[in-house]
Amino acid sequence: MKSTLTFTLRRAMSTLTKEAGDISSVFPSLSGKRPEPLAPRFSDLKKSLVKGNEDAVVASWQRIMGSLEREIAEIREQGSEVIPSIEFGHVAAGTVPQSKLDAVRRRGTAVIRNVLPREQALDLKQKARDYIAANRPKVRAFPADDPAVYELYWTPSQVQARAHPNMLKAQSFLASFWHSSDPSSEISTTYPLSYADRFRIRQPGDAKFALGCHTDGGSLERWEDPEYSRVYQAILEGRWEEYDPFDARHRIAARMDLYNGAGACSMFRLFQGWLSMSSTGPGEGTLKVCPLVRHATSYLMLRPFINLETGKLNLDATFPNSVPAACQEYDPVSHPGLELETTMVSMPQVEPGDYVAWHCDMIHAVDKEHRGTSDSSVMYIPACAVTKPNLQFLKRQRLSALRYSPPPDFPGAGGNGEIGFEGATDWTQVSEEGKRAMGLGNRCWDVSPAMSEGEQKVLESGNRILFG
Repeated sequence: MKSTLTFTLRRAMSTLTKEAGDISSVFPSLSGKRPEPLAPRFSDLKKSLVKGNEDAVVASWQRIMGSLEREIAEIREQGSEVIPSIEFGHVAAGTVPQSKLDAVRRRGTAVIRNVLPREQALDLKQKARDYIAANRPKVRAFPADDPAVYELYWTPSQVQARAHPNMLKAQSFLASFWHSSDPSSEISTTYPLSYADRFRIRQPGDAKFALGCHTDGGSLERWEDPEYSRVYQAILEGRWEEYDPFDARHRIAARMDLYNGAGACSMFRLFQGWLSMSSTGPGEGTLKVCPLVRHATSYLMLRPFINLETGKLNLDATFPNSVPAACQEYDPVSHPGLELETTMVSMPQVEPGDYVAWHCDMIHAVDKEHRGTSDSSVMYIPACAVTKPNLQFLKRQRLSALRYSPPPDFPGAGGNGEIGFEGATDWTQVSEEGKRAMGLGNRCWDVSPAMSEGEQKVLESGNRILFG
């Protein structure tokens, strides 16, 4: 029976392979990859996207530049204080002040304090270190000579953190900010799904894990994929003020990876996030974000259509800093109006057990140098909704979990990964709720008549696909 299961898993995983590597393959700025000129068809794409709205796009650009000036002045004055901080106790009790909720919607980011007890978060880090030590030299990491980011996904520490009831509740809270402008949309934000990702233990003085300003979720795909571009339709029609960053309607079926990129995420993540396993402040190897989710996204989407020297429409085949099969990167030359030197603010002081989240379209980066005196350590744990594409991905990911192989989106997917590692996760010890979020176990999601028709349909589909 065991050999039959192993053969089935190997056959299923064989079609999901990606080249082995590390996180440097995701970022041209880390890998040294030089972008090639885009094909002429991208000029035709630009023309089609703004056809009939050319004047409105230019006028919209002028308005957003004026609005950015005011927003940037506010960030310059407040710095990290613009990032809302919320106590998990208020999340659990449903008593988060309205002012905090409004701040999350405006800024697109938040720190949720004390999601896990401090000592438990520190214990997770120590157990992760023990796991690494027990399985050297088979563990892949970046940089290879002084590891900071580990190509590990199924350590007991990671699985325990993802399955923790407080983490699942925090993810549900974040999901509640989202909605669909189409009531029939098949999406549920009631139950969180677990997306397996890496973890980071960055040592003081490190300057190699210096991720620059970027946005995940593809680059050219935002304009190229028809459904993905509909997410930003208001922006592309010259109505950027009407753009709703939390409308999931067209994100559900958007193709965020048209090029099988190394850093592509096949799951629709409402918020990206990490759980802190260290005491870390600004400048100490932590996260930096641009807390202007509506403004920055509108600027990104309009930037390829504007000649910065003349302020007029530009319909050639250029998309600044957009490279096929990579994330979207930014710098002062390609996107000067964002004034990233000012608008990229560090997360405030975080402690072990705090959870940091940022909108899936948010520009983010990592301190170029870790100037602190102790490690800067996090587990990457995003918040995901139930959608049909996410369910299909979860079905693939659970094969990876059972086989201890890198998940489908990551370097080496379909390979040996952590097979045979000492101290591997015992899936029988994971809570039923935690396993359900990973598509494992046999506990179905409850479907309520109070839910929209679309939510009922997608949950019923999930119960059939994963637990039927």
